[in-house]
Amino acid sequence: MKGLEKYDAKILIAWGEAISGNMEIREWLLKNGYPELGIFCYALNNHAPSRKWLMEHKYAHLMAVINGIERNETALNWLGVNGYYILRNIALAADGFETSLEWLKLRHPGFAVLASKMSYIKTKIDDKNFDPHRINP
Repeated sequence: MKGLEKYDAKILIAWGEAISGNMEIREWLLKNGYPELGIFCYALNNHAPSRKWLMEHKYAHLMAVINGIERNETALNWLGVNGYYILRNIALAADGFETSLEWLKLRHPGFAVLASKMSYIKTKIDDKNFDPHRINP
């Protein structure tokens, strides 16, 4: 649970809803002691100032998840070396690695749901960026 130990189940469920786009819950997280989780949602959607905020406020492990989802091997290795095994598997599962998703389903089903929500956002961004019908994505 390294990196996630301070969050009870209700907060993790709220985080999942915020990742899925619930702006009311995202704002609640920002204003009620969990700004890193709300800002993570913006960072996941490629908001550069949010990515910088995570690093400056000592949430490198959350930024590493996003980078891992984006296939950054250095970030994935960093998560593993530093004992963030669940977060590493979340990143891999969100990037489509079935074995990591299965690992999460067996050991931490709630985190499998979070990974699936992150995967959906990543896929939406990729589809938009690589759509041949768009000019200057």
